[in-house]
Amino acid sequence: MRADLIEYISQSTELRDFLRAQPIWYRKLSRHPEEIEQFQIASLHYYQKTIPHRVEKFTTGLQMAQMMMHMIQSMYEN
Repeated sequence: MRADLIEYISQSTELRDFLRAQPIWYRKLSRHPEEIEQFQIASLHYYQKTIPHRVEKFTTGLQMAQMMMHMIQSMYEN
């Protein structure tokens, strides 16, 4: 793998850990270093940091808070 890619990946712990978890990317980047953007996107999906994942996490938290509010309200009504 090219030295500049190794340096770039080593600067981010998430990218480094993703590369260790998915060693196929080491071979892909060694042969096609221009696929660094696809590597980053795959890393975001792996760690669930894409916008749809964040929206889903926020929605789940909001639903949980609403459920707790309904439970608290029902306790005070009885």
